[in-house]
Amino acid sequence: MINAIDETIYNLIFKLLSTPTTFIMTFISHLGSATILILICIILYILLKDKKMALIIMLNLAIVYLLNVIIKMIIARPRPDILRLVYETGYSFPSGHAMVGTGFYGFLIYIANKKIKNKALRRCITILLTLLIFLIGISRIYLGVHYATDIIGAFIIGIIYLVIFINILKKNSIIAN
Repeated sequence: MINAIDETIYNLIFKLLSTPTTFIMTFISHLGSATILILICIILYILLKDKKMALIIMLNLAIVYLLNVIIKMIIARPRPDILRLVYETGYSFPSGHAMVGTGFYGFLIYIANKKIKNKALRRCITILLTLLIFLIGISRIYLGVHYATDIIGAFIIGIIYLVIFINILKKNSIIAN
């Protein structure tokens, strides 16, 4: 059943193959890379007045990244041997870009909904970051470096992680309820 899901979704996404789509998918994929996420953390640290929140954002990124590495080592699923449009090493499950992106951008959604008073701006940020999380996952399948089930699993684990992380912060009064 897993192979059927992977093959069906890959075949649907692969129909989009074109030079412009590959450029766009590569760009979107980079938005889930460690380099970009660390850069965003640095920018947020510089821009945010609330340095404690900036440090919590960094801590969140570090924890979700380490969790992903541990799960990859335990599962040790090889990457697909289909057409790869970019080079990647390491194991396939769960997708680091999708899982870490879900944990990181999902936490930014949570913060935006807690801190931003303007309802329209909150809604816009929520929609854009949710779309980004989804597209990062799609980009990894499109680029041939992950199975669809790697992405689905990454989204599920990322959401579970995020709920636990936020609840720990609330329970310890690190962030307000």
